[in-house]
Amino acid sequence: MRIDIENLGKTVQLGEDKLDILADVSFSVNKGETVAIVGSSGSGKSTLLGLIAGLDTPSAGQVRLDGVSLTDLDEDGRAALRGRNMGFVFQSFQLLPGLTALENVMLPLELAGRKDAAVVANEHLGRVGLSARAKHRPTQLSGGEQQRVALARAFAVSPRILLADEPTGNLDAHTGAQVIELMFEMNRAQDASLIIVTHDAALASRCGRQLRLDGGRLVTALATASVAA
Repeated sequence: MRIDIENLGKTVQLGEDKLDILADVSFSVNKGETVAIVGSSGSGKSTLLGLIAGLDTPSAGQVRLDGVSLTDLDEDGRAALRGRNMGFVFQSFQLLPGLTALENVMLPLELAGRKDAAVVANEHLGRVGLSARAKHRPTQLSGGEQQRVALARAFAVSPRILLADEPTGNLDAHTGAQVIELMFEMNRAQDASLIIVTHDAALASRCGRQLRLDGGRLVTALATASVAA
């Protein structure tokens, strides 16, 4: 799925003042491309990711997915588009504590009406090496295991776009490296577009391009030499 970001801006009102979180950001992402969004805290990275996902609406500009403008869709339309096309991985894992690992992976499949939710979820837990932990709840899993469950959940719906917000932020270096490897391996297998917000230089270097934000503006678009093979 092609993503086109056109003169994107986000402004919020703070009392009598306005704060520009993003201003005049433009770039495109082709099908299967891997892109890291980097920059200091407060530079607008997570806000940009939320706008690409249609979780928030821009103050200016457009996000187009295969030519469809998200601003032309209502909230239900954006939610339907996310459900069909997007997977998400977050720093805080975002697993439901009352559900087992298997049930967490099954959830988006069940919401999509898939009758084979359990079969597909089991398959993806196996791909991340957690078949034996399927009946465990998040509190019974390590941080690395929880993030692997989150990866299985994200890829189980066969997303055309994977959006990841600091996916290694709560993991130690060794576990983070394992999760990075898994994420790129699964991404290659499904040929999804991958957009990652990260402070992790090793993770950013694995992407085909790095986009640097500073003060809400795109200041650098860098082709990365160390692209995942």
